[in-house]
Amino acid sequence: MISSIIWTIIVGLIIGLLGRLILPGRQNISLVMTTLIGIVASLIGGVILGALAYNNDNGGIPWLSIIVGAILAAAGILIYGRVTNKAV
Repeated sequence: MISSIIWTIIVGLIIGLLGRLILPGRQNISLVMTTLIGIVASLIGGVILGALAYNNDNGGIPWLSIIVGAILAAAGILIYGRVTNKAV
C-alpha cells in the first residue's frame, strides 16, 4: 500500500517534469504542483488508454502511457497557468 503511493508520486513527478519539458520557456509553477498535475495526467492517460484497450502485455517500458501522460501534463500545466494567471 505505502509502496504504491510512493511509486504513484514518483511517476507523477516524472510525468509532470516531462510535461514541463515539452512546453517552451520557463514555467512559474512549484514542484509540488508539477507532481500533482503529473499524477492526475498519468491517471487520466491510463483511463484513456484503458478505454482504447491498450495494455502492456509484453512488459518493458510502457512508452505510450508515458507519452500520453506527458502530453496531458503539459496541457494541465497550461490550464493551471491560465487559471492562476501565472506566466506559462
